[in-house]
Amino acid sequence: MMVRIGLTGGIGAGKSYVASLIHSHFGIPVYDCDSSAKRLMAESTEVRGALEQLLGKPVCKPDGTLDRQLLASYVFGNKEAARSIEKIVHPAVKADFQEWTTQLAQQPAPPRAVLIESAILIEAGFTDVADKVIVVEAPMELRIARVMKRDGCTEQQVGERIARQMSDSDRRNAADAIIINDGRNLISQLQAAIN
Repeated sequence: MMVRIGLTGGIGAGKSYVASLIHSHFGIPVYDCDSSAKRLMAESTEVRGALEQLLGKPVCKPDGTLDRQLLASYVFGNKEAARSIEKIVHPAVKADFQEWTTQLAQQPAPPRAVLIESAILIEAGFTDVADKVIVVEAPMELRIARVMKRDGCTEQQVGERIARQMSDSDRRNAADAIIINDGRNLISQLQAAIN
């Protein structure tokens, strides 16, 4: 049986870095929900059609790429609009993940485990497709510094983004394992969690 591991964490905790370590050191295939959502919004005729019906205009630019500015302007400051998009995108991502795991399970030598990486794993209801959940955490000041450097934004902007996310304590309640990404040895922590 293939174990499905959910990986999540707050902005700047290093979730994507941890996912890359899990893949490179343990050979576990990774399904990235964020990139998959973008791909489905641009490529899935069903998802694109539902979004276009909701927004009343094409969600892709003439070159075929997703019009992220249009989507951002639609949801900016409007929680109800964001929920409307999530109701279209989240089920599509979940179904795509399940199709991906089915294809992997049918390979001659299927992996013993797969990883589903999502910043909103718990909020989006993806825990029902994960057998176990790993939460990545880091000290707040380190998270803020990482995001400011990565995204070129201010401390206040990062704080606002963090405030919109689920709290660390709520994530911990859903965790089967917690990885602390503050400079200590990640591989030994991951080995213990995966075991």
